Amino acid sequence: MSANTELAARIAARATLHGEFLLRSGTTSNIYFDKYLFESDPVLLREIAAAMQPLVPNDVDALAALEMGGIPVGTLLSQGTGLPLLFVRKEAKAYGTCKLAEGGKVEGQRLLIIEDVVTSGGQILLSAKALRDRGAIIDTVLCVVDRESGGTENLAEEGLTLRPLFRRSDLQPDEAQA
Repeated sequence: MSANTELAARIAARATLHGEFLLRSGTTSNIYFDKYLFESDPVLLREIAAAMQPLVPNDVDALAALEMGGIPVGTLLSQGTGLPLLFVRKEAKAYGTCKLAEGGKVEGQRLLIIEDVVTSGGQILLSAKALRDRGAIIDTVLCVVDRESGGTENLAEEGLTLRPLFRRSDLQPDEAQA
């Protein structure tokens, strides 16, 4: 068993729940993937970030971790790569500095968006547009898990390449998508 296969199995064991769950889409499923369970496990999260490091493009100026799930992943990835980290809000705050991204400069920076799990990519598209409107250069998104629910295709339509560490089929090859 390869290290990545073992890591995928550990993520699936930690974050896959069985029962009856109402999904955001309004449908129900007997399987639910709870990403916060792998993000809250310090040992597992450290191993995930280490496995993601080779996926980081060489020409990146900074990591742009999306609120909320991208932040723990991005923080450890920043530690491992030495790249600065921006904390990207879902929308700019209406008080204080009124920034969309905290922690550094956006304009003219080549940013790598960091997300935990990608489903349709909707929030990534909104955040990428907002960062691009502020002068960022973005062409790649790095995530832990691609749920294989159209995110790759939706991002590609906006010039974004998704680099997942794992796909849903790597974690749950024999189960329905959750």
